[in-house]
Amino acid sequence: MEHLWSPWRYDYVASVGTTPRTCPFCVDPSPNDDPARLVVHRATHNFIILNLFPYTVGHLLIAPYAHIAKLDDATPEQMSEMMELVQRGIGTLRKLYQPEGFNIGMNLGHCAGAGIREHLHMHVIPRWIGDANVVSVVGETRVLSEELSVTYRRFIEAF
Repeated sequence: MEHLWSPWRYDYVASVGTTPRTCPFCVDPSPNDDPARLVVHRATHNFIILNLFPYTVGHLLIAPYAHIAKLDDATPEQMSEMMELVQRGIGTLRKLYQPEGFNIGMNLGHCAGAGIREHLHMHVIPRWIGDANVVSVVGETRVLSEELSVTYRRFIEAF
């Protein structure tokens, strides 16, 4: 029997059901911590960040700088720019990874599957035929073809 180790997932598994000490989407106004926080692009009202626990390689999150939890608390400017960043993210993902499709959306509220409910964010997930295999579905483990640091470097160069 073969074993597939994913020790990086422990932090996520151990945190399920707990309240985070700090909001992972509240970023410092200074870009000095961007590499450590995986921020790949900053705009006026929102920023693009790599998902620390991605479903697939290139899984992006777009979040407003403002710490808001409800969609109806976002301003029209925040929402308009968020959709512009979704478009830009899709274009960059197509250039870098040639995905065959995308899942784009928000999970609003605990019952809807939101892992971080306190800060509004949009997922942009590149998809390929066959990317959801038995390991992900049954084994609850994701097999990613690229290290997060490599993904980050590619996005920084692309943006």
